[in-house]
Amino acid sequence: MNKISQLVARIFLGQIFVISGFLKISGYEGTQGYMEAMGVPGMLLPLVIALEVVGGFAIVTGWQTKRVSMVLAAFTLAAAMIFHSDFSDQIQMIMFMKNMAITGGFMLLMAYGAGAYSIDGYRIRS
Repeated sequence: MNKISQLVARIFLGQIFVISGFLKISGYEGTQGYMEAMGVPGMLLPLVIALEVVGGFAIVTGWQTKRVSMVLAAFTLAAAMIFHSDFSDQIQMIMFMKNMAITGGFMLLMAYGAGAYSIDGYRIRS
């Protein structure tokens, strides 16, 4: 059961970033404008998209899981602080807490790794 739950957890965490990255491509101008309104240079959007898509796929497949989890945890924490810190807005507070929960999931992956059903797990067995 642990092997399956680790795989499912990675899929749940990773798919958020893969989907979000592709949605940023389809809504590029709006996302860029939102970033700039929050004080983040819009020219960083291609890097954000690459991080989300590549990082998300890395988590799903279990490739370099501890390292990628560290990067995505820091990214998610930074996004919470920059984009979701208006606690007078209940939706923003919920988004902030969602990001904290995702960061916690990545911290577990940093501590325990991807599990058996992963590229990392295969490389350890080989």
